[in-house]
Amino acid sequence: MSQAIAHQTDTNTHQPEANAVEIVDPARIEQQIDEKLIGERIRRLRLKRSMGLVELGKLAGLSASFLSQLETGRVVPTLRNLARIALVFEKDLSFFFQPQDKVTFRRLDNKNRIYVTSKQKENSRFLSSSLSALIPDRHMTPCLAEFFPSGENCEFTPKVFTGTEFLYVIEGRLQIAIANQRHHLDTGDVFWIDANTPRQYLCIGAHPAKALIITEHSNK
Repeated sequence: MSQAIAHQTDTNTHQPEANAVEIVDPARIEQQIDEKLIGERIRRLRLKRSMGLVELGKLAGLSASFLSQLETGRVVPTLRNLARIALVFEKDLSFFFQPQDKVTFRRLDNKNRIYVTSKQKENSRFLSSSLSALIPDRHMTPCLAEFFPSGENCEFTPKVFTGTEFLYVIEGRLQIAIANQRHHLDTGDVFWIDANTPRQYLCIGAHPAKALIITEHSNK
């Protein structure tokens, strides 16, 4: 009898637990949040009421800078902050997580674009306009960038990440510095680079340069 019990116990020890829980991949969580386009939904509600970021911030008890980052998908809201915003627009919290109808196209008017100015050093200016609200798949991020000429030097150093970066010069002249190499691009030139490569963009003409930059993050 004791041997039978011992054998049964040993067998159960090697069996997988029926209630074992698989750890959720954080990347999948971020993807699901992005797919809901929460920031875009907030922005639509705000514009529908002709409400500015400062006004919404005062009503929700949140800063305008945080709301700007939220609308452009650069931060993920907590449920508490999302509930604050939902109350301002008299919406249920579930509104932000309801499935959307399949979208075949999107339009973003120039007046509704959100501009971001980055100061990386004294007298350095870089102006970008995110177009990511148009893209359902946030792994690809397009933006319009403006680089100011010498005298108002703008040295823009993009983040290094796993993926690719595509740049098309709309107007002006740009210099792309990679290690000890310097590449000069004129209007109409196109540049592709592995985004794992440290790089720097600099306007080298007498006039501002404008470029379309598209980054694509790899899932690997």
